[in-house]
Amino acid sequence: MFPMTPTPPELLKVCEEAARAGAEELLSWRGRFQWRQKAPRDVVTDADLASEQAIRQVVAARFPDHGILAEEAPHPDQLQRPYCWIADPLDGTANYAHRLPCYAVSIAVAHQGKLLAGVVLDPERDECFSAHVGDGARLDGELLSPSGIETMDEALAAISFPAQLQEDSADLQAFLRAAFCCQAIRRTGSAALNLAYVACGRLDAHWAHEIHVWDAAAGILLIQQAGGVATGANGRPFDLTKPDYLTAATPALHRALLPLVAR
Repeated sequence: MFPMTPTPPELLKVCEEAARAGAEELLSWRGRFQWRQKAPRDVVTDADLASEQAIRQVVAARFPDHGILAEEAPHPDQLQRPYCWIADPLDGTANYAHRLPCYAVSIAVAHQGKLLAGVVLDPERDECFSAHVGDGARLDGELLSPSGIETMDEALAAISFPAQLQEDSADLQAFLRAAFCCQAIRRTGSAALNLAYVACGRLDAHWAHEIHVWDAAAGILLIQQAGGVATGANGRPFDLTKPDYLTAATPALHRALLPLVAR
């Protein structure tokens, strides 16, 4: 049991423990899960549910008085608790269901609305991206930094589309504008990994208008602590209650993208 006022390193330790417990479930369920649609073009698997349960057990055992906001049983009022754990037990469910090895477990913890620690764990590559406030961002212990790219014509960017994509979607419109300016744009199917990849320099920018806080929280902290730029999609400060975002490796690239991405 940790103290009632845990330090960021203590919180990060539990983030990683919970993420690894969730990842173990995802790996064990490969090839034997069933899936169903929870909304049009949006699926959930037995593995999502098993991973979330494992995460909840780890957090509850260490911090029984903390709130937990997780994808498969979302209760937004949990964000109002002094401490709230924000978890996506399987970010990239469609990829996982189709055996495409691009998915992650994403866990962050916030205190009074401020992100303190977070982990994005890729079970397939066994890569653990982690950060807590004041200590930078790391990949398996090694410090990360963004790419340093400043212009759109050099930028490899990623975009996340909502499951129920419409012709007038803000993300689709932003893609159509930016596609003619960026070197290339990717859609990987995992927002959490996209954000981790901006933090470590594999991608130069990533944005999303229609997104859930559990997809974004840990990755946003990674970018902030790595030295990149992470704001709301319209340039305002990132807000856990309105989790749209625009992230970039550098302020110059962020400024160039903002007019194209903002609604």
